[in-house]
Amino acid sequence: MIGISKLYCGTVEPSDALRYGRRSSELPSHLLQFSKDKRPVVVWNVTRSCNLKCVHCYAHARDQKFENELSTKEGKALIDDLAAFGAPVMLFSGGEPLVRKDLPELAAYAVEKGMRAVISTNGTLITPELARTLKAIGLSYVGISLDGMEEVNDRFRGVKGAYKAALDGIRNSQAAGIKVGLRFTINKFNAAEIPSIFDLLEEMDIPRVCFYHLVYAGRGSKLVEEDCDHAETRKAVDLIIDRTKALHDRGLDKEVLTVDNHADGPYVYLRLLKENPDRAGEVLELLQMNEGNNSGRGIGCVSWDGQVHADQFWRHYSFGNVRERPFSEIWTDLSNPLMMRLKEKKKYVTGRCATCRWLDICAGNFRVRAEAVYGDVWAPDPACYLTDKEIS
Repeated sequence: MIGISKLYCGTVEPSDALRYGRRSSELPSHLLQFSKDKRPVVVWNVTRSCNLKCVHCYAHARDQKFENELSTKEGKALIDDLAAFGAPVMLFSGGEPLVRKDLPELAAYAVEKGMRAVISTNGTLITPELARTLKAIGLSYVGISLDGMEEVNDRFRGVKGAYKAALDGIRNSQAAGIKVGLRFTINKFNAAEIPSIFDLLEEMDIPRVCFYHLVYAGRGSKLVEEDCDHAETRKAVDLIIDRTKALHDRGLDKEVLTVDNHADGPYVYLRLLKENPDRAGEVLELLQMNEGNNSGRGIGCVSWDGQVHADQFWRHYSFGNVRERPFSEIWTDLSNPLMMRLKEKKKYVTGRCATCRWLDICAGNFRVRAEAVYGDVWAPDPACYLTDKEIS
């Protein structure tokens, strides 16, 4: 996760994170990525069911009921363990998490245990009543997925009317006083929609947007050819930077982040090195705190059936099941060779990643993409768009 507004626009300084001792339990949410202890933010895919049919869904979600989901009681036991372990955030995802009727109860329980509860949703099921309930239980944030304006979004979501329903969900959340942000997955067919997403932020007074790079997992594993090539990715990132700066210069406080491609960090730094060398030095310090990809360390995932994964895209590899052992025990068990190596992945990456000057602030980027394309977890990430000159 690379905070474009934090880094490029200077809305966060290194001293901001240092003031809290860089402890996950003490840091406010917008500084969590700079924690030193890297207690895992845990994505819990509470269900595989979903009312939409998104073409890039990493969970292969479908509009049907699936068996073997963790029960409410089992979910609360998971939350008990995570809270005691010091995990700062419980991110409820799916499928579509709001399909589960006990979602408000589970989120409320996480808040009671001292965790920050957030939801990643398509937004279409957020009624005014549900929004008021989510606000009352202390939900920190709702991230609503949009992959473009109406025509493009509905094509990606596989259901006509999904766009309008998501906008209703945004309005209902805002009316209830819940912080709302957008989630947008970049690919060849919607990169041209990025300016419209920025326009929507302004029109609807939405404070946050995360632009996700495509990860080749789930149904998204079939979209490798539809991912942006390196030149298209650079163009998209430049556009995101430029539009973020334009908002900042007009005094509009929007948090803009890119996610799932840690080459964005060095890219921002190299651009600032030409434009604002003094700020570039501060950005490099923040990137060193961020430490790049944290799959298996600073982020983890629990599936609907209790399987523990390095992140939400590693569903093909499980480290164990919370029905058999607590997450905290599974997460710290280094007898598993992959878990051990993910904790120190910089030692094991190969090729241009191994000799890259940015390895300490990128950590080798996304291993799942390397495995999907090359069949080798430790090969270079094919989505890294930095040139050989830029990394040498």
